[in-house]
Amino acid sequence: MKRPAIIALTGSIGMGKSTVAAMFEGAGIPVFDADAEVRRLQQPRGDLIEPIEAAFPGSTGPGGVDRDALGQMVFGDKEALARLEAIVHPAVARARQEFLIEHGNAPLVLFDIPLLFEKGGQENVDAVVVVSAPAEVQRRRVLARPGMTPDKFAHILSLQTPDTEKREKADYVIDTGLPLSETEDAVIELIAVLQKRFS
Repeated sequence: MKRPAIIALTGSIGMGKSTVAAMFEGAGIPVFDADAEVRRLQQPRGDLIEPIEAAFPGSTGPGGVDRDALGQMVFGDKEALARLEAIVHPAVARARQEFLIEHGNAPLVLFDIPLLFEKGGQENVDAVVVVSAPAEVQRRRVLARPGMTPDKFAHILSLQTPDTEKREKADYVIDTGLPLSETEDAVIELIAVLQKRFS
């Protein structure tokens, strides 16, 4: 069965991945956003509400999964995090399959996968695009987020594959430390390269 070429987009926190994914989408490439899918599944009446509440009592309410409460239950607890991932990942994988079927005639699709290298998913895609910016730009962006602290940022970084390593493993790197218009030009150029490569 012919399927679209799967391009994975990844990058560390604050590197501009969502912005670049939106640029791909704006250029007509179907985008599957794993984080957005998880949020959808965790909304009221979402498929993940019951199994998450069963595994983590008190983590859901009228608004769906209480991300702060759930975060506190799994933060720094590897076993709890593994239990949560065992609930979430299969549901996201099913949604990803449905997305691929829905866009089966597209030449390219983009999977926005924050933890691609950390979870070892790069073997299942046709090309990897890493978004990257200088460390001081990343730090400034992340610390500007509500509720973010230097300690929290350091902890998140400790869980992620270092940016230098991601760049080495990438097929393509998009520099997001540039003005937005230049990043967008780079995305448009890359799409043309990918379309040619996988046509």
